[in-house]
Amino acid sequence: MKKTVMIKKNYEFKRLFSKGKFFYGNYIHMYIKKSNKNYNKLGIAVSKKQGKAVKRNRIKRLIRENYKNFEDLIENGTEILIIINKDKDIKEITFKQIEKDFSRTLKKAEVLVN
Repeated sequence: MKKTVMIKKNYEFKRLFSKGKFFYGNYIHMYIKKSNKNYNKLGIAVSKKQGKAVKRNRIKRLIRENYKNFEDLIENGTEILIIINKDKDIKEITFKQIEKDFSRTLKKAEVLVN
């Protein structure tokens, strides 16, 4: 299992917004930036418009668990910022829907190791 560092600082989020490449899926959007570090960075952003804290935290848990499944397949030195699509209704989103969208978006971004 690789070492992944969570992005927590505001300036790290802003840097990924401005310098990262944007990839979109049905439920999640990703900003991805390559770096020359030996570890990956992950940030998750869920808007308050998506619901109250319980719903937002549930979505973050689903995304973190999906990331764990793909962690060994992602290249070293990748910074990923995941944002939930504001247009979609996420009240009844399932683990499988996020997993499918996650894999499709990572393939588009070409960050998966063959």
